[in-house]
Amino acid sequence: HHSGQVCSLPPSWHYFCLRADERSSTSVSESLQRRTLCGSLRINPKNYHEAFIPSPDGLADIFLDGVVARNRALNGDVVVVKLLPSEQWKVVNGEECEPTPAGKGPAGQERAGDPSSPDVIVEAQVDEEQGELIRKLESVSLQSKGTRNFWLHSHYQVKVVYIVEEKHSRAASGFIKFLPDKHFAMFSPADHRVPRVNVPLTDCPPDFPSRPGDYANTLFICRITHWPYDNTFAEGRLAKSLGQAGEIEPETEGILIEYDVDFSEFSEEALACLPQNLPWTIPAEELAKRRDLRKECIFTIDPATARDLDDALSCKQLPDGNFEVGVHIADVSYFLEDGTALDFVASTRATSVYLVQKVIPMLPRLLCEELCSLNPQTDRLTFSVIWKLSPKGKILSEWFGRSVIRSCVKLSYDHAQSMIEAPDKEFSAEELPACSPEHPLQRVHQAVLHLHSIAKHLRAQRFEGGALRLDQMRLAFSLDADSGMPQGCYVYQYRDSNKLVEEFMLLANMAVAHQIYRKFPKLALLRRHPWPQSRMVEVLQELCDQMGLSINLESAGTLHRSLNETVGNDQYSLARKEVLTHLCSRPMQMALYFCTGILQDEKQFSHYALNVPLYTHFTSPIRRYADIIVHRLLAASIKCGPRLRLSDEEVQKQASHCNDKKTASKRVQEMSTELFFSVFVRECGPLDSEAMVMGMLDKSFDVLVLHYGVQKRIYCNAIEGLQSFHFRKVGKRPEMTLVWAPGDLEQGTFTQEISLFSLVNVQLRSDAAQLKYSAVLRRPERPEP
Repeated sequence: HHSGQVCSLPPSWHYFCLRADERSSTSVSESLQRRTLCGSLRINPKNYHEAFIPSPDGLADIFLDGVVARNRALNGDVVVVKLLPSEQWKVVNGEECEPTPAGKGPAGQERAGDPSSPDVIVEAQVDEEQGELIRKLESVSLQSKGTRNFWLHSHYQVKVVYIVEEKHSRAASGFIKFLPDKHFAMFSPADHRVPRVNVPLTDCPPDFPSRPGDYANTLFICRITHWPYDNTFAEGRLAKSLGQAGEIEPETEGILIEYDVDFSEFSEEALACLPQNLPWTIPAEELAKRRDLRKECIFTIDPATARDLDDALSCKQLPDGNFEVGVHIADVSYFLEDGTALDFVASTRATSVYLVQKVIPMLPRLLCEELCSLNPQTDRLTFSVIWKLSPKGKILSEWFGRSVIRSCVKLSYDHAQSMIEAPDKEFSAEELPACSPEHPLQRVHQAVLHLHSIAKHLRAQRFEGGALRLDQMRLAFSLDADSGMPQGCYVYQYRDSNKLVEEFMLLANMAVAHQIYRKFPKLALLRRHPWPQSRMVEVLQELCDQMGLSINLESAGTLHRSLNETVGNDQYSLARKEVLTHLCSRPMQMALYFCTGILQDEKQFSHYALNVPLYTHFTSPIRRYADIIVHRLLAASIKCGPRLRLSDEEVQKQASHCNDKKTASKRVQEMSTELFFSVFVRECGPLDSEAMVMGMLDKSFDVLVLHYGVQKRIYCNAIEGLQSFHFRKVGKRPEMTLVWAPGDLEQGTFTQEISLFSLVNVQLRSDAAQLKYSAVLRRPERPEP
């Protein structure tokens, strides 16, 4: 795969492509004898010299020290690593460090340690769904010669010897620099995990050699074409000029290209797969095959701006006091036939990507927003799960089938919330969207109240039964209608109306998971959530104990209960919960799509956070390709669709691709939010806010900015008016004393003590660098003598 310094692979190299928890202990021991192992490479976005791959047992991670050890592999690539010869070993030292918040701005790494004491790197994780690097370095004596210690003892050094799969796009946005007397220019990527690239001068604008300063602020896209093994610089070509750095659209396009998001128009061949005779109506023969629910009171609840409505709800009380509750999902698989050109495009895109200002859809808008979208007062094809439920949510019967519905009203979460908060109110027609005359608003209101009541029982039972929810603050924006610029931002509120919809989507997903696994035990596409990395849980439990926090990390359920009991009940309880959630997210692993025929142990199918044995995604086929495969499996399982034409290996390959695209989509969404907030600070700042300390290093600390829900790092050396600072640890509890210099008309210095959960005042200010902003610690009031 590479030229140059790359060793040949062992004969069973294909085995190494499995995830750690899919390998047998025999296979792991074989890999240890060969001193080779495989995994997905994760490079620290804050310190590009550090990288990791998962260890075989999933307890911790293996550390790769320096760029050379990565042997030209990039972030996300699946790589084989090999133990280096003993003469190349060196000691790696580290101290236990607090994490850097997810992808928030530039940051350095601070490390300290005694070079004479051999340390063990016991854990370091990047949570890919959050885009967050978590490092833990703990000095531990080698009490065992087992697998984990073999890989993690700091004297051992590993190096990438083979790239099994290039997952990174090999594209980056950045800037070009003129080099006198060279026939090439230097491309410097904005992402420091990507190498600098030599690009031909002929790719640069014609006047670049004579006027390089004109392009100092121009963003370019570069694609790496070759990276010689003996060179720190790669070779590549400039793909295009994006425009001025710091502007929303060029920056957004750069993000999309870097993360390999296809935002091109759909091809004529793909569009030809859609109905051509518009307006489209449901064929009579199709209607005859389906359960007709068009006279039922069915409605949608979505964000106010949503246009791709893929789920609807119904609820009617039965004479016996029980309820018939339906979840009705857009029947995308009716339009998206297996093996067509459009199916190929959708399977490749795998997910819609939601940016602050727009959506990059997985499917053409004709499907997303019209033919499949469950728009009000329009006949639409659906896949339904209908239960008979007791008032407390006990399932008494269950039905799956293809159906046709006619939604009577499109409610927003705000509308549903107002109905929940005013159960006795009679809403006027002006207060709510237009509703079909067959179903008066009062009937819809009553259905929402019944659903809310049942959802509260379902939710309580889930959490009593051991489920976990780690909510983290999410930033939302109001945009100027003309310019598209952010004119306001707020922390998104997750309310009862959101919880109502979530409970029934979870119920449907679990029901479908059991159905398709029962019928296709080797072919079902499910979603599992592995248990947290156990060594990280131990370290976190120790920290919580020493902080005096009653957090119980034994299971998802004990964690959920103790989190809610620990935060208190005052104006800062939500902030404390956010900080605790951040701490408890560290050891968590990603949820993953997988094919049941690939994993041998059924215990590994389970979903840790939901605390259920089987789970899948069924409820969002307009925006997730995994759901479309699940729809096809469900149709085959109830004899209303053809058998899936894929093997278990092919389902697994598609599942892995969906995992990759979901991770990329989540990171792109986060970067879009960061981009808009940076512009908001630049246009509307400086912004003052209270903040809560959420992590500490020896020369800096991280804060949660309470008004905006963003996380920022504050560097002590850069604090204006600070005379000195002193970091210490009491056991695992980090503490810092800030010594403030005397102000005007003041006598002597004064101190400020900070630790986790301390409240401080900060100001967010735009930096000179494009789209960077800093959190500046405000000088506290001098305490009274």
